[in-house]
Amino acid sequence: HFERWTPALKREIADKFKETAAAVLPVAGVILLLHFTVAPMPSGILALFLSSTVFLIIGMAVFTLGADIGMTPMGNQIGNKLVEKKSLALFILTSLILGILITIAEPDLQVLGKQMPDMTMFTLFGAEVSVGTALIYAVAVGVGLFLMFAVLRIMLGLDLSKVFFILYLVVFAVAAFAKPEYLAVGFDSGGVTTGPITVPFILALGVGIASVRGGESSQNDSFGLVGLCSVGPILTVLLMSLFIKEEAVYELSQIPNAADFAAIVKIYLAAFPIFAKEVALALSPILGIYLVFQIFFLKLPKKTVAKTLIGVVYTYIGLVVFLTAVNVGFLPTGTCMGSALAALDYNWILIPVGMLVGFFIVAAEPAVHVLTAQVEDVTGGTISRKAIMVALMIGMCVSVGLAMTRVITGLSIWFLLIPGYAIALGLMFFTPKIFTAIAFDSGGVASGPMTATFLLPFATGACSALGGNVLMDGFGVVAMVAMTPLVTIQILGAVYAVKERRIAKKSAEAITEIPCSAENDDLIIDFE
Repeated sequence: HFERWTPALKREIADKFKETAAAVLPVAGVILLLHFTVAPMPSGILALFLSSTVFLIIGMAVFTLGADIGMTPMGNQIGNKLVEKKSLALFILTSLILGILITIAEPDLQVLGKQMPDMTMFTLFGAEVSVGTALIYAVAVGVGLFLMFAVLRIMLGLDLSKVFFILYLVVFAVAAFAKPEYLAVGFDSGGVTTGPITVPFILALGVGIASVRGGESSQNDSFGLVGLCSVGPILTVLLMSLFIKEEAVYELSQIPNAADFAAIVKIYLAAFPIFAKEVALALSPILGIYLVFQIFFLKLPKKTVAKTLIGVVYTYIGLVVFLTAVNVGFLPTGTCMGSALAALDYNWILIPVGMLVGFFIVAAEPAVHVLTAQVEDVTGGTISRKAIMVALMIGMCVSVGLAMTRVITGLSIWFLLIPGYAIALGLMFFTPKIFTAIAFDSGGVASGPMTATFLLPFATGACSALGGNVLMDGFGVVAMVAMTPLVTIQILGAVYAVKERRIAKKSAEAITEIPCSAENDDLIIDFE
C-alpha cells in the first residue's frame, strides 16, 4: 500500500514546497531589502529571521499537505455523520465542545494573550487569573457558542446575510459601551481565533453538513462558519472589558539576544518543545472526537482511517515547525523593524512599507491556502483560487495601510470600523450569497499566525517608538486585516454577477437567432 502511493506523495510534497516558497520568499525579500536600506537589524535578529524563513517554508508545506489528507476529510466525515444522525443534542454538544477546546490552544490566540497587559483580571479558587488568560477563555467560549449557532443555522436554513447584519449591529451596540483601550483588542481577537488549526476543520465541517443537507443552497451554506465563529470572540472580549477595573499598562515583549550560532540554536531548542506541546493540545480534542465518531458512528475502513491519521501527523509536524519559525524569527523582526522605521524623520514610510509587506504576507498564511482550495473545489472551479487570492492580497494591502495610518496619527479605530463594516454589510444586498459567505470566512482566515507574529509586533513596535497608546493605536491591525476582505471579496462577487448576467444575455440572444426546425432541435438543447 505504501509503495503504491509514495511516488504520488513525493510529487505532491514537491508541489507544496514550490507553492510555499513562492508565497514566503517575496515577504522575505521585502524585509531583507528594508534591512539593507532604511531599517538595518542587529545581526542576531537577521540570523534568526533568515533561519526561520527556511523553517517556515518547510513547516507550511508539510502543514498544507496534512490539511489536505487529514484535517479536511476528518471534518467532512464528522459533518456528514452529524447530519445523518439527526440528533439536535449531539449537534449542539459536539460543536460547543469542539469550539471551546480547539480555541483554547489555538496558537494565534496564545500569541495575542501573551501580548496583553500583565495584570490580574480576577481571583479564582485562590489563584490569580491574568487579563491574557481571561481573554483566552472568553474567546474560547465565544467561538464554542457561535460554532454551535453556525451549525444550527445551516440546519435551519437561516439566511446568512440577515444573520450577519443582525449580529454586527449587536457587536457595535456592545462596542459603544466597552472600555476604549480594549476596543481594538476585541476586534483583533475575532481575527486571531480562526487560525491554522481551526480553519481546515471548521471549513470541512461546513462543507460536510451542507452537502448532506442538500438543496439549492447547499453550495452557499458550505461557507460562513469561520465568519460566524469570528463574531463570538469580539462580543465576549468587549463584554469582558466592562469588568476590568485597573488601567491597562502595555509593555513590549523582549527581543531575544542571539549573539552567535550557539545562541540561535539554544533559542530554537527552547522554543520547539513549547510549540510541540501547544499544537498537541490544540489537535488532541479534534483527534479525540474523530476517534469517538469512528468507533461509534463512522466505522470507516482501516485504510481510510490510517490515511487520515497520517495526515494529522503531517499537520502536527508542519504546524510545530511553522509556529516555531514565525515566533522565533518573525515576531522579533516585526518589533525591531517597526521601531526602526518609526524612528526615522520620514516615519510616514511605515504606510507604504506596511502595505507592501501586507500585500505579500497573506499568501504565506497557511489557512488561506486551505480556504482557496476549498472554494475552488466546492464551486467546481467556477470561483478560482487565483481570483480569491488576488482579492485577499488587495484587502490585506489596504488594511495594513489603514493600520499604519492609525499608528502615526492616533486616529480612533471607530473612524475605520464603522464605515468599513457599513460598506461590507451594504454589499451583501448586491452580491451573490456564496461570495458573502466566502468574504466573511476570508476575514478570519487572512488574519493568521503571520499577521499575529509579524504585522501586530510591527505595529506595536512602531507605536511604542512614536510614544503612542499601544493598546488603542498599535492593536487593531488584525481587526483591519479581518475587515477589508469582507469588502474586496464581495466586490469581486458583484463583478462576477455582472459578468454572469452579460453572458446569460448573450446566450439568450444567440438562442433566439437559431431558426426553429426539426434538424437543429439537438443543437438548441445542447446550447441551453
